[in-house]
Amino acid sequence: MVEIRLKNSKSRRMETLDPITPGRVSMYLCGPTVYDRAHMGNARSAVVFDQLFRLLRHVYGADNVTYVRNFTDVDDKINARAAETGRPIGEITKETAQWYIDDMAALGVMEPTHMPRATEYIAEMVAFIEDLIDKGFAYARDGHVLFRVRAYDDYGKLSGRTVDDMIAGARVEVAPYKEDPMDFVLWKPSTPDIPGWDSPWGRGRPGWHIECSAMSHALLGKFDPEGKGRFDIHGGGSDLLFPHHENEVAQSCAAGHAFAQIWMHNEMLQVEGKKMAKSLGNFFTVRDLLDRGIPGEVMRFVLLSTHYSKPMDWTEKKVVEAAKTLRRWYVAAEHGAQVPEAVVAALADDLNTHGALAAMHNLNGVELGAALSLLGLWGGRVPDWAEAQLVDLSAHVDRFAQTRAAAMESKDFSALDALKQALIAAGVEVRMSKEGVELVPGPDFDPAKLEDV
Repeated sequence: MVEIRLKNSKSRRMETLDPITPGRVSMYLCGPTVYDRAHMGNARSAVVFDQLFRLLRHVYGADNVTYVRNFTDVDDKINARAAETGRPIGEITKETAQWYIDDMAALGVMEPTHMPRATEYIAEMVAFIEDLIDKGFAYARDGHVLFRVRAYDDYGKLSGRTVDDMIAGARVEVAPYKEDPMDFVLWKPSTPDIPGWDSPWGRGRPGWHIECSAMSHALLGKFDPEGKGRFDIHGGGSDLLFPHHENEVAQSCAAGHAFAQIWMHNEMLQVEGKKMAKSLGNFFTVRDLLDRGIPGEVMRFVLLSTHYSKPMDWTEKKVVEAAKTLRRWYVAAEHGAQVPEAVVAALADDLNTHGALAAMHNLNGVELGAALSLLGLWGGRVPDWAEAQLVDLSAHVDRFAQTRAAAMESKDFSALDALKQALIAAGVEVRMSKEGVELVPGPDFDPAKLEDV
């Protein structure tokens, strides 16, 4: 069997994946809070861990991998969206969860084994909290229940911080119901206008961190033959390392669950070298790009072209190059099941997707087809967008170059402008530079219209 080695965020070392249950792998990913469309940062995490899911299935067999990715469907952001729009909260979360599933499917993201919603596990969260109170790690006050951070000696080991450093370097909420500013909320009271559930501490709702501990334990802890509640891999974006994942570890281990063996965190996404932010005007969702005509396979290729542990820079140049490469590969690929060793070896080396893509440049035929399938870039047939664009435009390039040269000499650009507009009308992107002209089929390309050019 292929040996898979992964960088463990907790130990900060490369470790060999040694499943708790021999031959069976369990993995949990912190999923989205469903109140709006998924942006490309959300997509990176989904694609990265989908790729790991695909690798695990390839190595261990599809029936021997259990993958959980949750939906947070109770959250103050969701409450605010409901108040803003006047729509019922349940309607918003049902719609946005389906948006997420559909948009991720467009990127080749497979549906996990389980997609639990936080609201389906309230009873498990209440029981989890009661256990923490009984063990002295949590306390109830004024309708709130909080975790005693200083009661858990290993707090900070995942993120590599001390409690005192965290207090000095972070904004912590000081509230009258807290024993210590660092204590975090497990349960909080709900007003009549927002979701709430009955509990021993009054009507309320769970804090964010307790959700994943309860759901991962319920769905994956059962696979631990020693009954310690362990599972193999826990993933998420690096922005979740602290406080979310640190708090997950604390409350789970305090409750007596050994929790995750290997922690993996993907780095954040940038756009043209800058942090993606609405204030910078470079914020976009997966749906935005799909509506622009950028195919899901192209987006997935770009996201996989950078190792998950490094910041990923999204650029228009990468999108263009990805589309070119995929079109070339689709022409050369044939359906195959035997993935070349070089591709599997790269993925088994801490999910080195960049290395796997590099190895594929030397492949063709069934080997290329099998590799494309494992990378989630091919379903066995050429996608419609690529098939429509598999056309030889070299004659049009030559004609454009000749017309351009004549225009430069005569200073009469009317014929060149007319040719350019005709190409654009056919859905061809015309890119001119000092080196010459490049004609690229765009998302609206119509080969039939080239007959009129």
